[in-house]
Formats: sequence, structure tokens, C-alpha cells
Amino acid sequence: MKVFSRIFILSAAMTSAAAVSAQQDFSNVQIVPHSLGDGLYFLEGQGGNIGVSVGDDGVFLIDDQFAPLTEKIIAAVASLSDQPIRFLLNTHYHGDHVGGNQNLGQAGVVIISNENVRTRLQAGFTNGDLQRALTSEQKAGLPVITYADSIDLHLNGHDIHAFHVAPAHTDGDSFVVFRDANLIHTGDVFRTTGYPRADGNANGSFYGIMAGYEILLDISDENTRFLPGHGVVSDRNEVASQLQMFTTIRDRVKAGVDAGMTLEQIQASKPTAEYDAQWSAGVATAGDDLVAVIYGELRSM
Repeated sequence: MKVFSRIFILSAAMTSAAAVSAQQDFSNVQIVPHSLGDGLYFLEGQGGNIGVSVGDDGVFLIDDQFAPLTEKIIAAVASLSDQPIRFLLNTHYHGDHVGGNQNLGQAGVVIISNENVRTRLQAGFTNGDLQRALTSEQKAGLPVITYADSIDLHLNGHDIHAFHVAPAHTDGDSFVVFRDANLIHTGDVFRTTGYPRADGNANGSFYGIMAGYEILLDISDENTRFLPGHGVVSDRNEVASQLQMFTTIRDRVKAGVDAGMTLEQIQASKPTAEYDAQWSAGVATAGDDLVAVIYGELRSM
């Protein structure tokens, strides 16, 4: 099957990108496609769930995991379509979602994102100096189409609406809505594998994540499917259930703050206790870490 005529010129770029992930062994990672119907799939591997749309207009990807996995991802796509990968949309800037950008960009794929994603990726190459010149390989990994608020794509019979979410997991998050399929790729704002994560280095916010969940509920119905950044395809009840958990934990932390308790005292009261077994993802301090984030945001209000 045809995938990229130029993909095999990328070995040098892939080797360079792999150096960043040298501590991780990707050799045994399998990229597993899952059908969502109507020419839509997601790829499960190591890193964020990759959304896939296939059809006569070519392949459209949402996120691309780690650079050393690009060849495996391309092979998985080739098992679904003989069309080339034409477009890639980044839901945010974290490496487990954008690690393959340089590889795909050099192969001619058009990369799309919120404008903050491009800025953060560029800053990552230049240690924050946005005036510093980039190498051709680095440029290839940057989005070439950016949007402040939203963008619409019409591909493979789908009307796709991607829109920026106010700072939540990061300040560049996007939700990607396949309107006709009633499917939403949420990036890492919504996850089913652990407590929410707000990247403080990228203006992330627990309260912003809660607002993001409220948006998901506002734009969905009982038949909407949610493809999380990490985890399993879920329904509206799962989004609502998680939001209720966040609200409960937030209210307990706020009660402690209002009572003049210190962070350590609130953590000792275990406001996340009944949720830790399911949501700590094996990290003993996960509940305390979440409480610290909420406490910090409450104290700054």
C-alpha cells in the first residue's frame, strides 16, 4: 500500500528525535488500530491516543505520539488506507502527542494547531528565544497552519471543528469535534487513566480543566463518544462523573482553606481518599499532588 513516497528519507531526523527519548525503549511497542466507524479510527500505542480519519481525501491524524514510533504509526495507517497522510492536528504541545511532528512534517504532512502550540514548540527548540533561527528539521516539526480560536476542516465526508480551550491541561489545548459522527477527540484535557494534570509550566489550570469538562457536557448529548488523550473511548456519563469527583475534591479543599488549614493539614485529611485506588495511576502521592494544585489555585484567587 502507498503511504509516503518520501518517508524513508527521515531516518536521520528520527534518530535525532529518538535521542530525546533515549531513556525509553519503544522496540516492543505495538500500534493497535481501533475502529470508530465511518472511516474513523484511533491508534493505541505509547503516548496519546491518535485520532485517524481515512477516505478519498487522504488521511487526517490527530496527534502522533513519540518520534521513534513514526514508522510503526505509518505502518498502522497503511493497514487502514492506501491514501497518503495529508494533515496532522496537534491537540497540545507535549512530546507524547507531537513527538513525530518532525518526521511527518519532512514527509510533506501539513501540521495544524492552536497558535500557542507552535509558539511552545518553537521555544522548546530555542530555549525560549523565538528570534533564534531554526534548522530545517526543526522547522518541519512546527505547525504551518495555526488558529487563535477555531478552524474547520471538511475531509473524507466529515465536518470537523477544532477549537481552542481556555488554559486547562496547557494553554494550547484543542477539542476536535467530528460533528456528523458525534465524536470528540479531547486531547489531554479529558483522560480516563488518572487524576487531571495541569501543566503549570504552560499556564495549565485545574479550574480550567473543570471548565473544559463543562464545555464537553455543553456540546454533547447522550450519544456522543469522547476519545480521551489517554484511556478508553467514553460517554457523557463518564465526563459528568469525573466532573462531580473534581467538584467534590475541590469543595473539600476549599473548606479547609476557608477554615485556615495549611496545605499539609488539608492533605492529611485525605480529601481524595475514596478516589485514589482508581485514579492515582499507581502514584502514591497523586492525591496529595492534586490537592496541592487545587490549594495553590484557591490561594491565588
